[in-house]
Amino acid sequence: MTKIITLITLFICSLMSAQNVKLTVAVSGLKNNTGIVKVGLYNSDATFLNTTYKSVASEIKNNEVTVTFENLPAGEYAITTYHDENNNGKLDKNVMGIPSEDYAASNNAKGFMGPPAYKDAKFALNKDSKIEIVL
Repeated sequence: MTKIITLITLFICSLMSAQNVKLTVAVSGLKNNTGIVKVGLYNSDATFLNTTYKSVASEIKNNEVTVTFENLPAGEYAITTYHDENNNGKLDKNVMGIPSEDYAASNNAKGFMGPPAYKDAKFALNKDSKIEIVL
């Protein structure tokens, strides 16, 4: 009986882990190796650009950064990233409110007279994937 329970438990655990995926994000086109790159992952339109689902900051090497999000449930996501050159923890903006540090979003989404929309940046994540973003 113990063997059957153990086998059932292992089977259920394997099914649960099979639903989780890994997302690798490669950011290139950085002007220099100064500061850090912040990558934010969003899982809904309601939280896009307000509250990240997960976020990672990484040092820059050779004007590039690669970060990985692990154990993500399959679903719909969007990414934003920016080069925090002065390492102050925020995307700096000029007096007009326009970002003065380089930034980008998944799908190369661009906003018109403002930030990109979730519908333009979203993508489906159903298996281990890699996304490349150029600043």
